[in-house]
Amino acid sequence: MRIFVWLVRALIFFTLFAFALNNQHEAGIRWFFGQEWRAPMVFIVLGAFALGCAFGVFAMVPSWWRHRRVARRHADRVDAATQSPKPVIAPDTGPLHPPRDGL
Repeated sequence: MRIFVWLVRALIFFTLFAFALNNQHEAGIRWFFGQEWRAPMVFIVLGAFALGCAFGVFAMVPSWWRHRRVARRHADRVDAATQSPKPVIAPDTGPLHPPRDGL
């Protein structure tokens, strides 16, 4: 299974590497007021991907904070509940009849 995973990783790497080699021609991004940034297309695509990843992470931060706050509240309640004395329950003695053979 490990060999299969490494083969898939190698396939993905070489596919992306071939994509980068095929997109080395220069492209431009036109900004406002006549400004233009020229770079190889692979860098522009990489930059767009990185900005998309960063935007996704920053969009998830409030949700992560909310879940963390809820988990902390829950952990505090569990800690408070475990510190209070609990009634002693007799241990389970098992089934009243032995299990049948073959099942």
